[in-house]
Amino acid sequence: MGEDKKISYFLLGLGVGVAAGILLAPKSGRETRDLLRSKADEGKDYLRRRSEEVKESAEELLERGRAALARQKEQLAAAVDAGKQAYREAVAGKSATGTSTESV
Repeated sequence: MGEDKKISYFLLGLGVGVAAGILLAPKSGRETRDLLRSKADEGKDYLRRRSEEVKESAEELLERGRAALARQKEQLAAAVDAGKQAYREAVAGKSATGTSTESV
């Protein structure tokens, strides 16, 4: 959300700067068009760089999320296995003492 605001402020500043430049320092039509073209190119370059940075950041976050999910899955599986083993040992201990239990 903060990135959206930064881009919006950049574009607003770009527009205000171009308008002020045209009003305060009038140039010939060709010079003005060249100025507008160069400013538009600067804006495109900035947006291209920022979008690439955001994409890389999103990919990194996605990979970290996948890794965290895999770790949690492994921990859960280990906990379930430990619980099953503890149950089997408890049942085996009761069977050895002569109490009747249902098998798993």
